[in-house]
Formats: sequence, structure tokens, C-alpha cells
Amino acid sequence: MKKIVIASNNSGKLEEFCHLLKPLGIKVLPQSEFNVTEAEEPYSTFVENALAKARHAGKCTGLPALADDSGICVDALNGEPGVYSARYAGEPKSDERNNQKLIRELRTLQDHNAHYYCIIVLMRYADDPQPIITEGVWYGRIVLEPRGKGGFGYDPYFFLPDLGMTAAELSIEHKNQISHRGKALALLTQRIREETSNSPSRDKAEKIKSLL
Repeated sequence: MKKIVIASNNSGKLEEFCHLLKPLGIKVLPQSEFNVTEAEEPYSTFVENALAKARHAGKCTGLPALADDSGICVDALNGEPGVYSARYAGEPKSDERNNQKLIRELRTLQDHNAHYYCIIVLMRYADDPQPIITEGVWYGRIVLEPRGKGGFGYDPYFFLPDLGMTAAELSIEHKNQISHRGKALALLTQRIREETSNSPSRDKAEKIKSLL
């Protein structure tokens, strides 16, 4: 079974990636197994931070590296928390404090529309000049009281009007089918298969096939 290192120490994300990559027969290894420290994320865009994390994990492990950068963007807050979603309430990172801050900010506002955004970067090797980059968006709105015990992050407050449920009330299988991360990863697997079937150069093809 082929291996890929996930440039994250977030247990919720790791669980989702394990479920999403299992059909490809890819063994998911967290970067913590290699004592890789978290990369700095100094950028103001999701894609720049994802590239930095994947490159860092790839250099430290010598394995193909996958990184995502994702967050929740609230219309009435001009897209905040955005790239700062994990540290919205400051250090140390805390889902509970992040959610409390978000609800405080929205309690007096009428517009609670929001969306989750995810960008995924796959680097076949650390200096890959042509990484695969995909994105996914998941629309909903913020509710002021939490619902559900599943998921992580802002999921208990992220309400899906079409389903009448929050993200935290979905099964992991259902969430993976419709979430921002699930959509981005579905596009990623499609890109890998397309590149393989289009017969790229021998070296590049073998690197791609090694992930399947």
C-alpha cells in the first residue's frame, strides 16, 4: 500500500482524509509520525498557506505530501475568520473559544450566511513545480446555538438549510460526500486519474501512479 503524509496534526482532518482516501488504497500518515513540526502559515490566502504546509511536510519526510488549508468565511464579517479560523480567538487554538467569539460577533447582526472553503495541494515531491491544486466550497449559515456532537471546528454552528441539520449532525460518510473538503478531494482524485490516463512523461507518470 502506498503512503502519503498529511501535513496536519488536526485529528478531525486526519480522520476525514483517512475516510476520503481509503478507496484509492492510499495509506495516510500524519506528519507527527515523523516528528514534523507544524509549518508556519504567514499568508493571507488559503492557497499560499496550503503550499507552504505541503512543501514543508514533503521536505521533512521525503514522501508525497498533501495539505489543505480551510476555514469558514462569514459574509457579514467580510470573510472572517477565513485563514485565521483555527486561531480566531488567539492562542492556544481552541474550537470552543473560536465558536464563542464567532457567536459574539454575529449575535447582533441579521446576516448569518457563511461558507466553508477548502484548498487542497498535493506535492509529489518537495520541489514539485506543478502541484495539483483543487478547491471546494460548502454554503450554509451560522446558528447561535450548537447542534450535534460530530465533526469539529465550527460544525455545530454551521447549519445546512436544505438538510435542516448542522454539519455536526451529519454522519462522517454523508459529510464527506457534500463538504468543502470532500468536494476538493474528489476533484483531486479525478485530476490524478486524468493525468495518468493522458500518458505524461515516464518519470511523471510513475510518480503519479505511485499514489494510486
